[in-house]
Amino acid sequence: MAQTELQEKQGNAPEYSGNYDVVGQEMEKHRKRRKRRKRGSETVEDVEEENGGGKAEGFLLRDPLEVFGRDIMLMILSNLDARSVALSLLVSRTWHGVASSDRIWGPKNRIMRDDLCDHVWEFHFNKGAPEYWRNLDPYWKGTGRLMRRYFHPDGSQSADPDDKVWGGHECCYLTVTSIVGEDKIREHYVRINRWPRLSVSRKRDWSWELSNHLYSYSSIPDADKEGGTGPLYEVM
Repeated sequence: MAQTELQEKQGNAPEYSGNYDVVGQEMEKHRKRRKRRKRGSETVEDVEEENGGGKAEGFLLRDPLEVFGRDIMLMILSNLDARSVALSLLVSRTWHGVASSDRIWGPKNRIMRDDLCDHVWEFHFNKGAPEYWRNLDPYWKGTGRLMRRYFHPDGSQSADPDDKVWGGHECCYLTVTSIVGEDKIREHYVRINRWPRLSVSRKRDWSWELSNHLYSYSSIPDADKEGGTGPLYEVM
């Protein structure tokens, strides 16, 4: 019985042996495409053929770093905001080598007057401040949102009308940068009135931080503002 069924299937099979040649050709094409893909030399024709003749729209054929080279990619990355450059560090080892260059991050670690004026700043006293001031600070009392400060292009600083610490006194600021050698920063800080200087740093979400032993400022991430620090970048 089984032998009869086998004979029937063999009798119904197509006699045209060219089908097997077509399958072999397709397998060979696929093998060659995989080789080219590994070498990074896959062509538009390869992709369109794989898509059944459809256009290869939006397909990244080669690594931009490989296409443009290191110098041009440095120029491109230098025009991006800090958060975008930080994300570029995660692409690959070669991208990390370019995106971590001092040529890119040097200017981004230096705060300018425009950077101060572009953001709203949260302000709070540190543990080294007198207890009297900490008792007025929502940061320590947990009584509401943090106090806010505003830097203005004319070199002045202001606070919200209901700020209990401000007191309405006149306040001015300046940025100080000392550069030596090949554009290397030796000193960089912000001073407000005659208070101790504020050191400048970037937080993990790429917002700015100004701090000394008495108090600290943190820029509020703002995604929609041109030149802003961007949205909060959650670090896992």
